[in-house]
Amino acid sequence: MKIFITSVFVDDQEKALKFYTEVLGFVKKEDVSAGAYRWLTVVSADEEEGTQLLLEPNANPAASAYQKAIFEQGIPATMFSVADVQAEYERLTAKGAHFSKEPTNMGPATIAILEDTCGNLIQLAQFNR
Repeated sequence: MKIFITSVFVDDQEKALKFYTEVLGFVKKEDVSAGAYRWLTVVSADEEEGTQLLLEPNANPAASAYQKAIFEQGIPATMFSVADVQAEYERLTAKGAHFSKEPTNMGPATIAILEDTCGNLIQLAQFNR
């Protein structure tokens, strides 16, 4: 068994697609109309057949409340592994990304946290092995 798709709730799918592709560097994988919304996924440019991230609308009141609560508590909605957190911090800052936590060595990992412009905090992690 392996993870095929995971999701983050977003307040605007088009804005999320732009951020996740143009800023973070993911690639659009699936984009299928689903009524008022879309089945919209992105994947790593390095693993286009890898795990997909579904940019899921937060239109459900429970989803919206959950997203807002974890954001307000400073809890990242998901984590992405990177080879060099400092380099990603500099690259993403230059593209206009806002970080709520600059690169910080936490022992087993160096992390940074950024806002995805769609209601989520995203943690970047470089594992210090």
